[in-house]
Amino acid sequence: MKTFQFNFFSENDQQEFSPKSIPFHPDLVLFFGSRKLLSENSIVALIKSSFPKAILMGCSTSGEISGINVSDHSITLTAIQFDNTKIIYHEESIADFENGEEAGKALATKLASKDLRHVFVLSEGLHVNGTELVTGMRNNLPEGVNVTGGLAGDGADFNQTLIVSNSGTVKSNIITAIGFYGENIVIGYGSFGGWDSFGVERSVTRSKGNVVYEIDNTPALELYKSFLGEQAKDLPASGLLFPLNMRIATDSDPVVRTILAVDEEKQSLTFAGDIPEGSYVKLMKANSDRLIGGAEKAAEVSIGPLLQNKADLAILISCVGRKLVLKQLIEEEVEVVQDILGTQAAITGFYSYGEIAPFTKGTRCELHNQTMTITTFAEV
Repeated sequence: MKTFQFNFFSENDQQEFSPKSIPFHPDLVLFFGSRKLLSENSIVALIKSSFPKAILMGCSTSGEISGINVSDHSITLTAIQFDNTKIIYHEESIADFENGEEAGKALATKLASKDLRHVFVLSEGLHVNGTELVTGMRNNLPEGVNVTGGLAGDGADFNQTLIVSNSGTVKSNIITAIGFYGENIVIGYGSFGGWDSFGVERSVTRSKGNVVYEIDNTPALELYKSFLGEQAKDLPASGLLFPLNMRIATDSDPVVRTILAVDEEKQSLTFAGDIPEGSYVKLMKANSDRLIGGAEKAAEVSIGPLLQNKADLAILISCVGRKLVLKQLIEEEVEVVQDILGTQAAITGFYSYGEIAPFTKGTRCELHNQTMTITTFAEV
């Protein structure tokens, strides 16, 4: 596997960049960038015209990861040439389906075949129920095939997210996925958080899908605001600092849910994934050391399946909430990942509105919030 990376911070960078700088013909080119730059910049179209056979994929972000650096208002480009791995791309428009589960099913069905090894997905971040999307893909892929990926971001603005299409354009309201095929590709993954729960566990007494109306028979927004105090005026952005720990049943593994929107009239909270009626929730707060430790643990788990624990490529998808909490320490969670993966691995990725991955190998895929999720790739 060969990789090449380049970062665009201004229009001058694009003028100085030439596709001839890429020393091979890529099979895949990943773009992660700010919404503003992706919508204004023509770099995606330039790469498509220069390498028409390459598959293009990417999204808008809440921060771009390249190596051990975390940037805002940039575009990171990562070109990859595989030695002996086939990849196939499909995309679906959200408007063509009644819900996220049907869209996920359509993508999974198109990618499924006997030599499929893994699926990587990037989705619009505001108008897709991530739980439904994951369910649709998970239930329609061959046994043993898993999914990783994430939901696009838009800083902490929550206005609009964009997806890079293989057509060489940047679109809204689509979901894209790539299947990796063949015996030569080895893929690992890990997903960990590091947040601390506090307070009493409460019951969700009225909800529908990813919208919660009542917790302990109290209007959800009213109760949530009572915990946030002064920070309630900055919702939904301040909600990233106080996610919910959710268990569907008392003996189930917890997942984390982050607020995407609030409705003052209905006093409801909209989350990135489902919070079923009858589930149990607890408020969470950040511990910087534990967040960085969670990133380290995710890296350790992600290289477990790789021969000699050596990754050629790693895609990091971390939650925007972690970025807001860690602030000037944000690059530390990327640095600990490189310490585990090694400098030979090309590291790219972004800060998201939701992460898609199993916790570890052998567990089922879930939608997460507030985690560091890592997908590692190597060829044998």
